Amino acid sequence: MGIFSRISDIFKSNVNDLIDRAEDPEKMVKQIIMDMEKELQKSVQALGKAVASERMAEKQLNDAVRKSTDWEAKAKAALASGNVDLAKRALAQKVKADEEAATYKEMHDTIANQTEAIRAQVETLKAKMSEAKSRQAMLIARSQMADTQKSLAQTIGGIDTSSSFEKFNKMEEKVLRKEAEAEAFAEMAGAAAQKDYETFEQIQTDAKVDTELQRLMAELGQTPMTAPGEPSLEEQIAAAEAAAAAAAEGAVAAEGGVSLNK
Repeated sequence: MGIFSRISDIFKSNVNDLIDRAEDPEKMVKQIIMDMEKELQKSVQALGKAVASERMAEKQLNDAVRKSTDWEAKAKAALASGNVDLAKRALAQKVKADEEAATYKEMHDTIANQTEAIRAQVETLKAKMSEAKSRQAMLIARSQMADTQKSLAQTIGGIDTSSSFEKFNKMEEKVLRKEAEAEAFAEMAGAAAQKDYETFEQIQTDAKVDTELQRLMAELGQTPMTAPGEPSLEEQIAAAEAAAAAAAEGAVAAEGGVSLNK
């Protein structure tokens, strides 16, 4: 019964403990299944031999019973013919056949009980084998999940979070500085545009005043005079436009200088 002792050892083993001590739990689980399959194959072979022995003992028992029946029939025939000595010899063979039948009966019963025990153990092994195969996928999945969690934990633990956030803070400061510079240039451009607008408004207002002045002087018969060295209206407008263009070029040049300094 060494086979079933080995099977018992396999089932009594703590599978989880084996997995914990194994370098590769997946390989260990697969090896356990392979060992169980080998033991199942051996147990099935043992069952086959036991069944064969049982059938042989049954045949020997049946032969002994048949011989006993035949010798009894011969003894009856001898007595019917008045041959007592022949009847005794036939009965002696019957007694011998009965003894053999009793021996074979005991042997058959013993082998039958052993065969039934082996058959029950084989069925138990098959059920355990099916359960083990069902648990195999679950154990392998748990092992892989544990490896993944361990790898992620090691990866997270190896990250220098303080250094990473320091880099983010520096980048944020740089972006804020760029935004402040952009707002400053926008304000400068807006102020220059407003100044130019006000200048053109003043020129137009002055031009209207001069026009009204000349109209009134003409109505009064006075000749409008332009002060010596005073620019005409057209010259004043041209000068204002030139000043606006120069101011715009200066703002662009200042923005380019700041970008180069970065």
